[in-house]
Amino acid sequence: MKKFFKNNILIVAGIIAGTVAGYLYWKYQGCSSGTCAITSKPLNSSLYGALMGGLLFSLFTKPGKEKKI
Repeated sequence: MKKFFKNNILIVAGIIAGTVAGYLYWKYQGCSSGTCAITSKPLNSSLYGALMGGLLFSLFTKPGKEKKI
């Protein structure tokens, strides 16, 4: 488990940052009518932010060694 976090520290940091950003977006901007799919609930907004943060930060990881056939 320790090796997983060491190898994927940027992705884990992106997920955490995205979760916080998604929650803060819901809290301060959000959707007042409740009809917005993502921003109507804090859970939806946080999960979407976590997904986007993980994907964004994964762009900055170094590619692993590829197997030669």
